[in-house]
Amino acid sequence: VKERSQEQNVRETCEASLLLSLHPRSSLTLVLQVLHDDGSLLSCFLNAACMALMDAGLPMSCLFCGVTCAIAADGEIITDPTAAQEKLQQCIAISQKASEKIFQFYRDSVQRRYSKNL
Repeated sequence: VKERSQEQNVRETCEASLLLSLHPRSSLTLVLQVLHDDGSLLSCFLNAACMALMDAGLPMSCLFCGVTCAIAADGEIITDPTAAQEKLQQCIAISQKASEKIFQFYRDSVQRRYSKNL
């Protein structure tokens, strides 16, 4: 699922920056191969894709780049974190998504309770 999400993110970013209307019957295949993953993989994908599109001379409306950052335990903001540092960030992101579900449950519960009283 993570790989598909990254693939979709890169595809949508490339499609948004390419001037596709200039070549309506054309197809483009971009192959990005992971040789080593030490973190910041999505940023690497985005930066490699942009460089490949520029190198191919494809018409683009804008350039794009990816930057990954993480917040260390001491509060320091780290750019280009390692894979181990990203694991901490994944825990935080999962916790944030879980908290969103809890807050939605709160809203739904309060709404049900007070809709009965009206």
